[in-house]
Amino acid sequence: MAIADLREWIALLEREGELRRVSVEVDPHLEMTEIVDRTVKAGGPALLFERPKGSAHPVLVNQFGTLKRTCLAFGVSDLDEVAAKLSDVLEMQPPEGLVDKLRGLQKLKSIADSRPKVVKRGACQEVVLRGDDVDLSLLPVQTCWPDDAGPFITFPAVITRDPRNGSRNVGMYRLQVLSKNTTGMHWQIHKDGRADFMFSEGRMEVAVALGLDPITAYSASAPLPKHIDEFMFAGYLRGEAVELVKGVTVDLEVPANAEIVLEGYVERGDVAIEGPFGDHTGFYTPPEEFPVFHVTAMTMRRDAVYPSIVVGKPIQEDAWLGKATERIFLPAIKASVPEIVDYDLPVAGTFHNCAIVSIRKAYPGHARKVMHAIWGLGLLSLTKGVVVVDEHVNVHDYSEVFFYVGANVDPARDVVLADGPTDHLDHASTLPFISGKIGIDATAKGPEEGARTWPPEIAMSGEISRLVDERWAQYGIDL
Repeated sequence: MAIADLREWIALLEREGELRRVSVEVDPHLEMTEIVDRTVKAGGPALLFERPKGSAHPVLVNQFGTLKRTCLAFGVSDLDEVAAKLSDVLEMQPPEGLVDKLRGLQKLKSIADSRPKVVKRGACQEVVLRGDDVDLSLLPVQTCWPDDAGPFITFPAVITRDPRNGSRNVGMYRLQVLSKNTTGMHWQIHKDGRADFMFSEGRMEVAVALGLDPITAYSASAPLPKHIDEFMFAGYLRGEAVELVKGVTVDLEVPANAEIVLEGYVERGDVAIEGPFGDHTGFYTPPEEFPVFHVTAMTMRRDAVYPSIVVGKPIQEDAWLGKATERIFLPAIKASVPEIVDYDLPVAGTFHNCAIVSIRKAYPGHARKVMHAIWGLGLLSLTKGVVVVDEHVNVHDYSEVFFYVGANVDPARDVVLADGPTDHLDHASTLPFISGKIGIDATAKGPEEGARTWPPEIAMSGEISRLVDERWAQYGIDL
């Protein structure tokens, strides 16, 4: 059974010994961040702050903050199990026999059953505040870092519709609280929410869901193609449809079991200065104009729990959301670039500064082909540096990767410089949104690539390795 909602997820975390309740009063202004930062970096538990200063709503932070908890959220022992489920769909072929047909029908049924289900009532609307009763100060929104411009909602699922065809988009975009009923809407230039807004004429309705089951919450951050509904994706991963209910003031559906929902609109030409904000890059992003989100209704469950996430210098909780994306989307990347064996997005590279890729090298220049493929693939196009290694290299072992970078690279021959789009938050680029790229070919080279005779790598013979395995206990060496 899928985890139904945030409360069921909190109960599971507590049963597994993965959650600590903080019963003393804690201030969401900076103090909470310092506690969370120390806890995350120590590999500590999820935290439920039961008495945030100035609010009656508990705060859940660090729910994804370790690999163990991220796997628990998806109901797996290894994130590659989630990837395998996605791979089953991507690799579907025309069935050749009855058994294949039955398997194919089961997969298709699983996809069909993943579509969101609209229900008449939702727990998210047990408490409804409209108009002048809307007051965002009721929520314990964190001000995370000393130079932040104010409190920021950091773990939302922002729901919009493409005005051209009505398709839904769900994204995770920070919201700076500007007043009791307005926030900034941080739609970066490469994001689908911004695309919806740019195609709108005048006013566009928006809903923001806070406090979801962990898979649906994750799905808001997933880099899906624009035509794929994030709630359907969540339903497929959950094995159970996401239930939605119609908003009370907007013509949008929202997760029925959300803890809190903000409804409202943005309007062309209505902007405000947003930021600075201490971001996942480890630096403050500067003030910039973004649309203003006007909140027309605020609905909640009784005794709603407010979810938050702290971002900053790695490692933070969002590292595990990024690692989940890395693993889950490997099959999709392989479908586009089949020679890729594996890849790693180092946490220290904040997921868009560096990618390490292993390939089945088949011809001269193959590594360069893969570099340019990465630079043309969805949000991976924002990657500043790509390191390509041979298929036997473990891309997750950075010492092994660095060994091959040092051993196999002639900088005059194996370094590729290019340029292309960069992340909106990248402060190092000379111009906003575009930067240089660097590719490093750390694969073994042949004479066709200008190399001399390539030496064999040192390795012990299999026969001796097996002999030592068999006799190890006799040596009396404890390792």
